[in-house]
Amino acid sequence: MDIRPERPGDYAAIAQVTKAAFAPMPYSQGDEAECVAKLRSDGDLTLSLVADSGADLLGHIAFSPVFFDAAFTGWYGLGPVSVAPHAQRQGLGGTLVTHGLADIARRGAQGCVLIGDPRYYSRFGFVSDNTLSYRNLPRHVVQYLAFGAARPSGVLTFSPGLEG
Repeated sequence: MDIRPERPGDYAAIAQVTKAAFAPMPYSQGDEAECVAKLRSDGDLTLSLVADSGADLLGHIAFSPVFFDAAFTGWYGLGPVSVAPHAQRQGLGGTLVTHGLADIARRGAQGCVLIGDPRYYSRFGFVSDNTLSYRNLPRHVVQYLAFGAARPSGVLTFSPGLEG
């Protein structure tokens, strides 16, 4: 399996994997594939990695700029991350997260934020200390991973492609 940057020929397969991965999720609004495409068309898809088996595209992860109190300070949002249903529960999502975080850190990011389950994302070092808020979500699901001394605070907003 190869984890690599997306290529133009991957766009349809990324959309297909993303739709299939999120279809059974009760929290999904079903627009995750469209969000990735919008991030791409807006120029906000800072990092887009795929898991390629050689025969199939099995997974995808996206990173895009985020803002605290409407200011960009070098932080990026993780998501969506998608794994084809037949390849789930085999560690592929975690591999994509690990590779993506390392890549975005090498690019000079201050850190990464996400909305997600702390039981899953804490294994990568994500924390919630109630310094960030996002819409009306419980603060414990608004998490960050700092790559240096800077810590985020304030009202979080994502790139327009994700804010829909």
